[in-house]
Amino acid sequence: MASIRPKKNKNGEIISYEIRVFKGRDENGKQLNPYVKTWKPTPGMTDKQIEKELNKQAVTFEEQCKLGFSLDNRQTFAQYADYVIDLKERNGMKHTTITRYRDMLPRINAGIGHIKIADIRPQHLNNFYKQLSKNGMRANNKKAICKVELKAIIKEMGITKESLSISAKVSLTTISSCYSKKIISYDKAESIADVLGRPVNALFEIIVNNEPLSAKTVVEHHRLISTILAQAEKEMLIQYNPASKATPPKVEKSHPNYFQPEEVAAIRDALENVPMSRKVMVHLLLITGIRRGELAGLRWSCVDWERSQIHICHNILYKKDVGMYTSSPKTDESDRFIKLPAETIQLLREYRKEWLAARSTYGTMWNAYIDLPDEDSIRNAAHNSENTATHSVINDYLFYQENSDKVGYPIHPDSITGWCADFSEKYGLPHINPHAFRHTMASILYFNGMDTISISSRLGHAKPSTTSDLYSHIIKQADERSAECIAAAIFGKKE
Repeated sequence: MASIRPKKNKNGEIISYEIRVFKGRDENGKQLNPYVKTWKPTPGMTDKQIEKELNKQAVTFEEQCKLGFSLDNRQTFAQYADYVIDLKERNGMKHTTITRYRDMLPRINAGIGHIKIADIRPQHLNNFYKQLSKNGMRANNKKAICKVELKAIIKEMGITKESLSISAKVSLTTISSCYSKKIISYDKAESIADVLGRPVNALFEIIVNNEPLSAKTVVEHHRLISTILAQAEKEMLIQYNPASKATPPKVEKSHPNYFQPEEVAAIRDALENVPMSRKVMVHLLLITGIRRGELAGLRWSCVDWERSQIHICHNILYKKDVGMYTSSPKTDESDRFIKLPAETIQLLREYRKEWLAARSTYGTMWNAYIDLPDEDSIRNAAHNSENTATHSVINDYLFYQENSDKVGYPIHPDSITGWCADFSEKYGLPHINPHAFRHTMASILYFNGMDTISISSRLGHAKPSTTSDLYSHIIKQADERSAECIAAAIFGKKE
């Protein structure tokens, strides 16, 4: 039977009640510390109401303890969240996901971090989501646009775009955005200004954005909260996950952008004017639909010439805290073989000759072995307070850097995005980002009658349902075309 003890303030007034449940004894017969729960009456409750509710709380708490729920009222959401994210990282969650979690956590902790996990209710979360949707909730609300000719400045200073990128610890895409007067984050603008030895206001126009967070961002916060509380439910610290009963904002479904046939033709024609390495790079993006990190991680040892296929098994990623690092593909299904048409194999053979010639030309400047950290070394360093170790692999990356001390190192993923943007601008093409080629390949396959399971396998999605959800709009368009084809065949209508 649970015991109840009133707790009083300095004036002798009862402010709460402590409910204790016997936990048992240890192997030496010593009584273990009991399960403890504190309950505070709602202001205005009568003595009879307090007595009734207190007995109900005691019975419920005792039943929870018997079922194995170890309710720790002293553990706040912030404390438990740190434990869960640490647990996820030790169990192999991708570093990109862990980084995103830790970026969101300060904002979440500011809202509900002080609440004990056993006390969190759906209403707390709904109020938090409402708060996130108000103006002024952006942590990094300052952006910047370069107002000078940065390209001319760094040329005058005798430095290169690549060296500025390394010194400022920003991507080449960020430097390209400065060249074309596009918006970048304020902290990146500060880093660039520091390296150039000039006030940030002298180089950049500062923009303050006080708009509310997007519904998509709020939902991302909701999913992290749900993940953390799901672990608490799994560990029987709480009876149910309150996030499952909360109501985050609805996110309008966006349709994936893809290129029309005439745009693909224009891109293909423009590729005849670029270096072979970039022609092959864009060609592979379109033919295979691989992600940019998978493209950066391609190695010649992954090309199966006899079977005309390529093995997608490496990923090159970048995070500010560790720099470039290697990783396995996004999901287990992302480790896959992709068949290549004869034209692609022939193009790869031609590029292979050029690649070997370049390696020979660079001579001793070429890094025969590449030293980069991987997911395991990053994880070990995080939990053992060590420097992130690197591992060495033979250098056979298809697409490589040409910096003086990094010749042969795999291309930076952001460089792929930056080059595509510069390429589209130079040749008057629609804006190109690497992922648009992925969507384009999927749309071509759907419009040509390929089934979702086959397309999902080629894209490396974890489930076919992911593919059908993502491309539902395209599937509908393809089905409408199919209906027109059937009508033309049966009723003699012209398409």
